[in-house]
Amino acid sequence: MAHDDPKTLVSTGWLADHLKDPDLRVLDGTCFLPTEGRDGRAEYDAVHILGARFFDIDDISDHRSDLPHMVPPVEKFMSRLRAMGVGDGHQVVVYDAQGLFSAARVWWLFRLMGQDNIAVLDGGLPKWQAEGRPVEDMPPIVRDRHMTVRRQNQMVKDVTQVSAASKLGDYEILDARSPGRFRGEEPEPREGLRSGHIPGAKNVYYRDLLNEDSTMKSPDDLRAVFERAGVDMGKPVITSCGSGVTAAIINLALERVGKTDHALYDGSWTEWGAFPTVPVATGED
Repeated sequence: MAHDDPKTLVSTGWLADHLKDPDLRVLDGTCFLPTEGRDGRAEYDAVHILGARFFDIDDISDHRSDLPHMVPPVEKFMSRLRAMGVGDGHQVVVYDAQGLFSAARVWWLFRLMGQDNIAVLDGGLPKWQAEGRPVEDMPPIVRDRHMTVRRQNQMVKDVTQVSAASKLGDYEILDARSPGRFRGEEPEPREGLRSGHIPGAKNVYYRDLLNEDSTMKSPDDLRAVFERAGVDMGKPVITSCGSGVTAAIINLALERVGKTDHALYDGSWTEWGAFPTVPVATGED
């Protein structure tokens, strides 16, 4: 299909054609919100795409931080991926059990670590299964593969950098949460957080970037979503959400329309909403 790109997004048909390639590695990056009561690892153990390894977003993270699934130290990322048999020279395809949700976070994390040969499976496990494609419940046989990491520091922002961007207006800050959460009208799923958004941010709800079957919209339709949100595509972008997962869907969409100067606020609202010294806006502004 015309939209297949091994550096951003590939179709189920593309993956089926390449599933037996010796240097292909498939990752299940399923991660659920705390309120959903589902276990990504357990669901992987029950059924996954043939040969897939489980990428545990919560485990492959910085456990020194109190914030959920923050970017792991380089050494931890390298050692975990090596143990999974994923390394240099591999083409990686990552999917999740919700269609397109947490897989984009894994894609972004690989890109942050300087690994470009990774794509998200468009429509994820639901589309793969609906088409009757092969699944299994057995873990794959793994062989070590060294991974070279060159962290791209410009792709991630911290609260100080985002606070400066909010004041100066030199970045577009795009928030992937629902409109109700963005406006401060709905409670946050994590306790103890204020409601609202980063001053100056614009709301690009991640669901608006997807079709009803959780595949990503075409580049033309994605551009229209950004245009409706009033995004100045001439500015660099910082993405944000609740905890840095769905924000990556915006990063993936930006990459799909050819915009490469984007970063992700890793702490996202879990950090900003709990930080007593940073301002919070409500409503549309």
